[in-house]
Amino acid sequence: MQRFDGKVALVTGAASGIGRAAAVRLAAEGARIAALDLNAEGLADIAAQLGDQCATFVCDLTNSTQVQAAVNGAVAAWQQLDVVFNAAGASGRRWGDGPVDACTEAGWSQTIDVNLTSIFLVCKYALPHLLATPGAAIVNLASVLGMVGGDEDFATHAYAAAKSGIIGMSRAMAIYYAPRGLRVNVVAPGLIATAMSRRAQSDAHILERLIDLQPLTGAMGLPEDVAAAVAYLASDDARFVTGTVLPVDGGWTAQ
Repeated sequence: MQRFDGKVALVTGAASGIGRAAAVRLAAEGARIAALDLNAEGLADIAAQLGDQCATFVCDLTNSTQVQAAVNGAVAAWQQLDVVFNAAGASGRRWGDGPVDACTEAGWSQTIDVNLTSIFLVCKYALPHLLATPGAAIVNLASVLGMVGGDEDFATHAYAAAKSGIIGMSRAMAIYYAPRGLRVNVVAPGLIATAMSRRAQSDAHILERLIDLQPLTGAMGLPEDVAAAVAYLASDDARFVTGTVLPVDGGWTAQ
């Protein structure tokens, strides 16, 4: 399929994990990619892989000035913008995220900024360009933890709040911008084998729980599983789909 021939897709978090897999998938279907990430080495790697289909922008996605410059740079590089996939995010454990009674205020703020404010900023500065493009689409990355509660193994409440916030913001945007032809959807992955889930991948207890958490396979999903869902939602195949939250979770949220 070449569903993105002649189109430009801006992908955040493109240096690794789900963002990288999505950039590769969209490029394979014909898109030119504007890849945003703070990881310059990872961006260089994806640029080498995609060649002249990819322009890279090193960017702190929590910094309004940098985000605006990167979005404007992407439009200047490719002369248009058709798709935005906001994949960038991070677990907040390193900053002090945890259950509400234990979560530090600094951990709360940093986790919300990295996972939610970053998406707000990218959408804010991309919207003028997307609204000028017929058939444009935004896909935002949330999580099953933005849809259902997590027990003691997944007690990162700032992260859950951020991912739930992504869903709320995306659905509000979907309704508000629908009359102008812009679609906004969400993918909500379960446990996916990426660098961010390395803690879970090395935890025997969580691995044993996968047969119950994600009963379809009893294993972690792959970044490519999420990328396939992103490609569908970003494409014209989903022309009548907006405001949806698509779990890519092996059955986690169906229980």
